[in-house]
Amino acid sequence: MPPLKLLALDAEDLQVVSAHVQDAVLRVGDIDWRAQEKRVVIAMNRFVWEAPKRLFSRHDERRRAALHFDRVLSVRTAGIDRDRPAEVLSLLAVRFEETDAPAGHVDLLFSGGATMRLEVECIEARVADIGGAWEATSRPAHRV
Repeated sequence: MPPLKLLALDAEDLQVVSAHVQDAVLRVGDIDWRAQEKRVVIAMNRFVWEAPKRLFSRHDERRRAALHFDRVLSVRTAGIDRDRPAEVLSLLAVRFEETDAPAGHVDLLFSGGATMRLEVECIEARVADIGGAWEATSRPAHRV
């Protein structure tokens, strides 16, 4: 499979990005808020949900990827301790709520109730695979 490379410029695009980064794992130290650039960059190991299903074997994979948001005015977190950079977070979803079009906030929702809220001028997000791929040791499971 070719490396993933997506751009989101509206809420619908962001839903596609969210689906591709669902169940990504990262360390708190992998989150980089570049206030002068109005950018948040997050390095992660994403689960490759879009990989084709194999008939006789299950070789799920993860890939090193970067998710970044531009035009970020502020960042707030809850349940994320920046003093613990090795703590692992599991990303569940990325959501957008418009406040004063096209501005709004992007919420990154993590397992365990941790959240990160980005106040943005508008949606401008990208996700791209940036490194190697490897076989995942397990498949994420969600209770229904």
